[in-house]
Amino acid sequence: MDRRTLLRAGVAGGAAAFSGSLWAGAALADPAQPGESPYGPLQSADALGIQLPVGFTSRIVARSREAVTGTAYTWHDAPDGGACFAAGVGWIYVSNSEITPGGGASAIRFNADGSIASAYQILSGTRQNCAGGATPWGTWLSCEEVSRGYVYETYPAGGASALRRDAMGLFKHEAAACDPGRQVIYLTEDESDGCLYRFRPTTWGDLSAGTLEVLVAGTATSGPVSWAPVPDPDGSPTYTRDQVSGAKRFNGGEGCWYADGTCWFTTKGDNRVWAYDAVNERIDLAYDDSLVSGTAPLTGVDNITGTAAGDLYVAEDGGNMEVNIITPDEVVAPFLRITGQSRSEICGPAFSPDGTRFYFSSQRGTSGSSSGGITYEVRGPFR
Repeated sequence: MDRRTLLRAGVAGGAAAFSGSLWAGAALADPAQPGESPYGPLQSADALGIQLPVGFTSRIVARSREAVTGTAYTWHDAPDGGACFAAGVGWIYVSNSEITPGGGASAIRFNADGSIASAYQILSGTRQNCAGGATPWGTWLSCEEVSRGYVYETYPAGGASALRRDAMGLFKHEAAACDPGRQVIYLTEDESDGCLYRFRPTTWGDLSAGTLEVLVAGTATSGPVSWAPVPDPDGSPTYTRDQVSGAKRFNGGEGCWYADGTCWFTTKGDNRVWAYDAVNERIDLAYDDSLVSGTAPLTGVDNITGTAAGDLYVAEDGGNMEVNIITPDEVVAPFLRITGQSRSEICGPAFSPDGTRFYFSSQRGTSGSSSGGITYEVRGPFR
């Protein structure tokens, strides 16, 4: 069964989501291999230093320590994980700030025509907020990438204060992805011997209480898995990853994206994209740079997102400063490349609710410093 069948997608609730069973009882085919992008080769860099396929254009929507265009709000340092949310006839893009102390998250509200309506803070006073994830009820989970860090539930549209969600565990959080089918939230851990967790709220939609579980499996890269409760989610004195015998280790958990039956997550230490089949409870590799024939196009794997066409978009932390696409045909190829910013990383990939605009940040921009972050928008003939 090829990944065109497995990854066919639909759009629900204003956010891109895959539809149809990813697995349907069959194991994933071979991990993705280099090939031609459905958008063709990258062109010469544009005026902003971005290489894009023909028909695509880029613009800057925010720079660290500068007022967001048309507003008085100063954009945060080190922009990292992000997501888009529907907001009336427009939408909101949220972005974390990966600094300590300070951290937090900001939001930019866009009008229907793409112009910027406002910008504002939705979280402050936290530590090194790296990635996170959107919830089906319209909140943003902002994760602290520090030892025994917290998850904060924030409100992109404003009007409510952020809430610390202690029950989701204290560990070096990276990203989160909601699975409404099983009513759980998957959580990655950015440690060289980290784990994959899932949080099962007592009441779906209320993250104040629930059970934290860890994935248990052997050392293989594919096969069946199980889940076990974490006895002490606050991770003190024993770290959460060391509390359950047989907990599977992952080398530097990064981005996490759920799509109808499957949780995709990345590990930077071994440049892998994993697929957890939530229906049949097994894991497989969707991409591994060590299994690529020839030169691997995707290295430094980090944040991940998906589209209605069944494509995955994976941002690089370092590498060639690219966002790569992994297609349903098991092809991996560069979608865009940032030039002149080799001391940065690409963060926060996210599509507007209608799938026509793509947002991402260069965390340290041309300066190589957290004060030089740049947040971009790309438009073009997305499929």
